[in-house]
Amino acid sequence: MPTKSLRQNALQARRQMSIAQRENASDEICKRVVASREFYASSLVGCYLPMHDEVDTRAIIESAWRANKRIFVPILRNNREMFFCEVHPETELQLNHFGVWEPTRGFLIAPQKLAIAITPTVAFERDKNRIGMGGGYYDRCFSFLRYRTLWFRPKLIGVAFQCQEVEEISPNPWDIRLYRLISDKN
Repeated sequence: MPTKSLRQNALQARRQMSIAQRENASDEICKRVVASREFYASSLVGCYLPMHDEVDTRAIIESAWRANKRIFVPILRNNREMFFCEVHPETELQLNHFGVWEPTRGFLIAPQKLAIAITPTVAFERDKNRIGMGGGYYDRCFSFLRYRTLWFRPKLIGVAFQCQEVEEISPNPWDIRLYRLISDKN
């Protein structure tokens, strides 16, 4: 099935979840991320701020702060670049032109310095290939991982609801594979 169809089907499945189902599944996913050895061993954590009907990652961010970890969230630029900016509980956020929450200011970090990056995922499969929203921001930002034979950093941890799993994704040469996928069922 073409990527566009897989993306549309996975988005539709996610949108058909009730608010309560999404909240419960997000809670389970966040618990699994926070309990993971990758999260435990990380002091510099990349994590997205949720939008629309994505997995709500705020519990991961709050857990990281309680554990004295530093949290960095993506900021997007018009030239299709993505950077990571540190956030604190008091950080002022604003919606960018994509409808994504971003800090208004803060310390930027090179993505190579992150230990893990919690990655939004529209569709996924067992081989840890993912489909995102289609802008390619994560693939471009983490393109340096494509040329490594071992995972150094960051470890990309995709999060998604089980209903977003698909049978097979045919990755493009520029797609960056996940290190791990965490859903509400695995």
